[in-house]
Amino acid sequence: MNIIMKNDLLVLLAVFVPVIGAFILPILGRFSKLIRNLSALVFVLVSFVCSSLLLLPILAGQKVIFNLDFPLGLNFILNADPLAVFMAMVSSFIGAIIVLYSFDYIDHYENQNEYYLMVVLFLGSMMGLVYSANLIYLFLFWEITAIACWRLIGFYRGKNDVIKADKAFLVTVFGALVMLIGFIMIFQLTGTFDLTVMTGRALPGVIVLLVLFGILSKSATLPFHTWLPDAGVAPSPVTALLHAAVLVKIGVYVFARLFIVTFTIGQFWHVAVPVLAAVSALVSAGAALIETDLKRIIAYSTISQLAFIFLGLAVGSPIGMIGGLLYILMHSIAKGGLFLTAGIIEQNAKTKNITEMGGLINTMPLTAVSFLFCAFSVMGIPPFGGFFSKYLVISGAVSAGQNLTAVVFIIGAFLTILYLFRAFSLIFLGESKGAPAKEGSRTMVFCVVFLAFLSIGSGFLANYPLNFLKLVLK
Repeated sequence: MNIIMKNDLLVLLAVFVPVIGAFILPILGRFSKLIRNLSALVFVLVSFVCSSLLLLPILAGQKVIFNLDFPLGLNFILNADPLAVFMAMVSSFIGAIIVLYSFDYIDHYENQNEYYLMVVLFLGSMMGLVYSANLIYLFLFWEITAIACWRLIGFYRGKNDVIKADKAFLVTVFGALVMLIGFIMIFQLTGTFDLTVMTGRALPGVIVLLVLFGILSKSATLPFHTWLPDAGVAPSPVTALLHAAVLVKIGVYVFARLFIVTFTIGQFWHVAVPVLAAVSALVSAGAALIETDLKRIIAYSTISQLAFIFLGLAVGSPIGMIGGLLYILMHSIAKGGLFLTAGIIEQNAKTKNITEMGGLINTMPLTAVSFLFCAFSVMGIPPFGGFFSKYLVISGAVSAGQNLTAVVFIIGAFLTILYLFRAFSLIFLGESKGAPAKEGSRTMVFCVVFLAFLSIGSGFLANYPLNFLKLVLK
């Protein structure tokens, strides 16, 4: 009993330390920027440490479920199963690196108190969503992330920034409301919102469609993709949060939670979702090939790579599902690194236009190498971590008999190599076309070098997350 209570406490701390702590940060900021910044980092690290400590009981086969009874089927349930712990660890770990990077990146901007409040609330809401085993609370935390995202995308408060933030908010919230209708229909079908008692239930196609509407809008998948490149007006650590750690990963997580771990869906969806993902991958990769704004290039890359995750999760093959989950980890590391290097480049080169750069490897060698290593992982170059996830996802499509879809994704992988090499070449090679640029601060450079190191190190250690992710499918 003591062990169970201790594990319950870990889940509660993982969720509510950042959620409640976020509102303390503006107060701390009135007295000391340093204390506020360090507190923000500590709040996020608490989530990571608590989620990591849950690994042992999960590996030992223990169930860790916190249940607080409320009427009308609104029990507050937190379930720390293998999928939730995996996603919580990835999000809080990358989130902590982004918060550390923010110390110097945000230091000379206004609205810093609100920035740290929204970032930590953002990450805390992700913890709440990940561990929630009640559809209503999952929806509630989903919408809190949308509010935080809206404020963060519009951080600079310019007219164009606010328009792009409003666009992101409207697209994702409208999708979520459609998804909520699907959740209500699930309640009408099962008599409960509790996901822990619905394992193995089959869902009618109309409910799957409604829920997918919300998932695809949050994950910026075609045809809901346009808000994500526009979100590049936000500060780089915010775009790293959106693309790598939290926002767009919410959609793929909920897809895995509902359609892999909990419910069963018809064979039609195991074909339709990969086909839609294939189209999304090609369209976004093509856009990245002709784009000149660095952050928009990386954003289109995110849309394309999320399609690979959907492919792995949706084909119905065990190897594809494990590959899709591994892809979440590898993409979070590498894409976080790419956006944080983009932040260093933007601040020091004073432009996001890659055609106005050139030769930056001479003055920014650490940033250049970090960008290249993270790009190698996104491309799927062995032995970088992204190679193994990409290989498993495409192998999963083949094993499920979807050979044509697999071919389309191979073409998408080739396009990824082209547009990322194009970006690297125009930014770092050749002759300089603008004012001399220098490396970022030690803290910012440390963060990108660390993620670059993880991008290759995760390849050599890929067996460890793979073995753990096999528990998700049991």
